[in-house]
Order: sequence, then C-alpha cells, then structure tokens
Amino acid sequence: MADQPTNLDAHRGMAAQKATDLRRLRSEVEADQQALRTRQAELEDLLAAAPASDWHEAVEKARYLLGLFAQSLDASDLRRRKLIDRVMADFDHLLDKTTDD
Repeated sequence: MADQPTNLDAHRGMAAQKATDLRRLRSEVEADQQALRTRQAELEDLLAAAPASDWHEAVEKARYLLGLFAQSLDASDLRRRKLIDRVMADFDHLLDKTTDD
C-alpha cells in the first residue's frame, strides 16, 4: 500500500482534466453564490429589523437599496445611473454637513 494517495488527474487525458476542473470550479462558484445569498438575506433582515435611529443609519439603508437597484439597471440606462450617483453624492455632502454642525 502506498503512503501517498494516487493523483488521478495525472492519469487522465487533457479533456477529462479540463472537464474535472470545470466541474470543481462550477461547484465552488455555486457554493460562493449560496453563501453570498445567505449573507445578503441576513443583512436585509438586520436592516429591516428596526427603524433607523438617526440619519446615518437611514442613509446606509438607502445606499444599500440604491445599490441593488443600480445592479438591476440596464447598462444603457445612463440617466438613472447618473441620478443614483448624484443621490449618493448628496448623501455624502449632507452627512458631512451634519457632522460639521
């Protein structure tokens, strides 16, 4: 009996190795996507759990929602992307202004 496990990939042809690599990669991507969906659901549950206690929390919730909306936009919809960018800049400007007061 050998002390080292046999590397089966070394005994396969290139096509079989490529197919195996693709299956492994697809499996990893699917697992990563599931983990991301789980974390996203946890975040959304946390954001929805209670009303914002101040403007900073409200802005973070709005940023999250605008980010989701921006991801779903068609790439050709530049007008809405520009509007989202300006709203995000407005958030930054107004939050900076409130911390200076």
